[in-house]
Amino acid sequence: MSKIAITSEGPELDDLVDPRFGRAAGFVIVDLEDMSSSYIDNGQTQVLAQGAGIQAAQLVAGAKVDCVLSGFVGPKAFQALSAVKIKVVQNLDEGMTVRQAVDKFKAGVLQYAEGPNRGAGR
Repeated sequence: MSKIAITSEGPELDDLVDPRFGRAAGFVIVDLEDMSSSYIDNGQTQVLAQGAGIQAAQLVAGAKVDCVLSGFVGPKAFQALSAVKIKVVQNLDEGMTVRQAVDKFKAGVLQYAEGPNRGAGR
């Protein structure tokens, strides 16, 4: 696993994890080999009436990530991520920074999800 995407309220490693996947402010993309990072703005999906999770899944798939870390992932987003072989880690603690989430992931503390943890439309 070399690249992961973390839902984030801002572009920096010290910004807070955004608990929402589909309507997250954006995604910090971290290369685990050298800890370099980049940011993908997700603002355009925040105004969608529906389909935000699928659109967000397409954004992170385009970044060629192997895994997404978030708080809550709905069923359609989870299905879209699974279809392109992107693993999902969810239930990140509120108030956690992106850096803390990456550190926990690298330490093997976080587990991959087997299904969505948020119902449709919530």
